[in-house]
Amino acid sequence: MKPLNSENREEILGLLRTMVRIRTFEETSAKLFLDGRITGFLHLYSGEEAVAAGVCACLRDDDYITSTHRGHGHCLAKGADINRMMAELHGKATGYSKGKGGSMHIADISKGIIGANGIVGAGIPIAVGAGFAQKYRKTDGVAVTFFGDGATNRGTFHEGLNMASALNLPVVFVCENNQFGMSTPFSYHSKNRTISQRASAYDMPGVTVDGNDPVEVRDAAAVAVRRARSGEGPTLIECLTWRHYGHFLGDAAPYKKPEDEAEWRKKDPIPNFVKRLVRDGVADFTDIEKIHTEAEEEVAASIRFAEDSPHPDVNVMYEDLVF
Repeated sequence: MKPLNSENREEILGLLRTMVRIRTFEETSAKLFLDGRITGFLHLYSGEEAVAAGVCACLRDDDYITSTHRGHGHCLAKGADINRMMAELHGKATGYSKGKGGSMHIADISKGIIGANGIVGAGIPIAVGAGFAQKYRKTDGVAVTFFGDGATNRGTFHEGLNMASALNLPVVFVCENNQFGMSTPFSYHSKNRTISQRASAYDMPGVTVDGNDPVEVRDAAAVAVRRARSGEGPTLIECLTWRHYGHFLGDAAPYKKPEDEAEWRKKDPIPNFVKRLVRDGVADFTDIEKIHTEAEEEVAASIRFAEDSPHPDVNVMYEDLVF
């Protein structure tokens, strides 16, 4: 790993701040769920924070993202309101989906968050459509779609890459390869050595990066975003990472080998990034502690906001639906 540049201190600390906010939100949400204070499925993003932090550091509010069932990290990194997110997990009327959507259906168009999606691979063609809109309107905006390795064998992936390439759209495809499609290892469901090599079939750049290194992710995303903004078309980025939990909270993940789990845990993006920050003189432990404290206070405040908010009235059950 290359040394960090202290001249970009605030930008670099911003990467850590985003990762810590996401981890704190996820670990706190897990505890709330296990304590019975929130219900519904939780697909936690812990372990993958460097991807969302690195990619979204390159984006503006008017750039679009589409997310997945494991989408809290993407939404937080893109600027979603943490209070409204926590309220949605609590099923409250002040949540992003008025308490009716839950963890997998958070969206904020004002921040370019077109939406998380419970259907595997469904965000890919939506992002391609958003990229088409950016090009049609002659903006320099881009669309980024996050998806897992399991989505890369679905038709939406191949159709999306093909259309984005054929129409030269400003789309960045970000595959979070956490090694498993639910419980199926990537090595089992694909003959390809990497997912990024599939980009060559659609005549676009493809790159594989360390998804636990926010700087490496950011640098790759910066190149892809610059290409997209300048009209050079789409890019596929594969980020190698590892989810700390099973597919969802409650999945004991017996399919994970203990030795693999131990090895990947050593690559945890947050403590390793902290070591680099201190080693390279970008931050000291006082700075690190402050970032953790601020995240804990912010998440605690979001819980108070959620718990103080009302439940949706039964009469709004069918509002916002199209029949």
